Amino acid sequence: MIRLLAFLVVVFALGLGFAWLADRPGDMVITFNGYQYQVSLMVAAVAVVAVVAAVMIAWWLVKSLWNSPYTISRYFRVRRRDRGYQALSTGMIAAGAGDGALARKKTKEAAKLIRSDQEPLIHLLEAQASLLEGDHEGARQKFESMLDDPEMRLLGLRGLYLEAERLGDRNAARHYAGRAAVMAPQLAWAAESTLEELTARGDWDGALKLVDAQKSTRQIERDAANRRRAVLLTAKAQSLADSDPNAARTAALEANKLRPDFAPAAVAAAAALFKQNDVRRGSKILETAWKAEPHPEVAELYTHARPGDAVLDRLNRAKKLQEMKKNHAESSMTVARAALDAQDFSTARREAEAAIRMDRREGAYLLLADIEEAETGDQGKVRQLLAKAVRAPRDPAWVADGVVSERWAPVSPVTGRLDAFEWRAPMERLGQLIDSRDETPGAAVPVIEALAKPVSETPVDVIEHAAASSEATGKGAESREDHVRPVTAAAFAAVPADAEGVEPAEELTRLPDDPGVDPDDEAEKSPRRFRLF
Repeated sequence: MIRLLAFLVVVFALGLGFAWLADRPGDMVITFNGYQYQVSLMVAAVAVVAVVAAVMIAWWLVKSLWNSPYTISRYFRVRRRDRGYQALSTGMIAAGAGDGALARKKTKEAAKLIRSDQEPLIHLLEAQASLLEGDHEGARQKFESMLDDPEMRLLGLRGLYLEAERLGDRNAARHYAGRAAVMAPQLAWAAESTLEELTARGDWDGALKLVDAQKSTRQIERDAANRRRAVLLTAKAQSLADSDPNAARTAALEANKLRPDFAPAAVAAAAALFKQNDVRRGSKILETAWKAEPHPEVAELYTHARPGDAVLDRLNRAKKLQEMKKNHAESSMTVARAALDAQDFSTARREAEAAIRMDRREGAYLLLADIEEAETGDQGKVRQLLAKAVRAPRDPAWVADGVVSERWAPVSPVTGRLDAFEWRAPMERLGQLIDSRDETPGAAVPVIEALAKPVSETPVDVIEHAAASSEATGKGAESREDHVRPVTAAAFAAVPADAEGVEPAEELTRLPDDPGVDPDDEAEKSPRRFRLF
């Protein structure tokens, strides 16, 4: 567009110039070699323009003839390159689609048309074709050759990393990822693998620097970076708790500042403060974490903040936690444990039962069994509570990749992934058993409907209560001892209204250590005639 405007401006300027000369007639005299030439000014201007145009055309012709060999060769070279790029594009599409044969064919065609040093994608296509053909050794050699080219080095490291991952050689994979992370920290795969290597070695400072680099390059969000920093700082505080208490305290406090609701960070910070006799500040940190989410580790450390406290003092501190988070199962269980230690069995029992009503789980039943054994020593009730604990859902624990741990850890023991542990109930036994309805009296008992009676079914004999001979009675008794006839709903419907009831036999005397059946369980199980298991 700009060139067109410039051309129009030049033409317009020439037109104005010729019009100006036409309005001002005159002659131009030229004396050359004894001859005098006289022409009008317009003719002279046209002649000058014609001469200039002729010179330019002649120069263009001479230049074109001079450059014609190069122009012809360039035309064929461009045409060859276009065919090569077309083959390269087709080969890349075939490699992405999983067509190894076509990818290999187009690789050879592209290599003939384009020089590999001019187009690095030919090396990638060749490596991809080798992988599709199952030639992993050839692909590995091709990736290794890419390391010599600065432009292809990251691609080669990526290929070698994936091959090491495929072979299960995590050390080699982390080595290649580390080299890539040094060159380009913004690469997610390299940074993540390097982070796993640093955390596996316990190099928390190096891991923190890498997380800061990820945050600066906006590879991860700010919240995710703060979460990772909190995890790494907590792990650092735990590792330095015995060797360098001051550094551990600094790291734990920074982690707690980043995530005040993170229980491991709060516990690490409070423990470091308690070691330096700063009970007030440590208690404040635990109280903040408790208000966010009650956790048994927070409660344990809070109640034992001062080792010299009496059991009643610990009970009072547990009640203080309960006031901060009322109507929560963990608060009731904390008070129940402290009350059990203080031999306040009534309070312990009341709080344990309240915890069961709010969250029926294994730990609450076990705690109630401990209270029962300590107070009464009734082994029957203890075994009954233990049986309920077995059927109840499990307590929350630190779970990562299917591994249940009693203590929090910064990385997964299976995959080495950072921040893998979560505080939740394990997957095992999350659902209740089918017949574990002991604690839900209001639950309806499932009724199994009887099948419809076939037309050809033989009617059930009704038990006659008329007087019978003693001989028949004896035979009937003997037959009933050998064979018991099932009683169906039809048999009950056919019983006469004036039939006499049969008194049940007396209950056998229970052994002293026999827990027997819970009256509530017996009341629920009596109307049930069918059980699945």
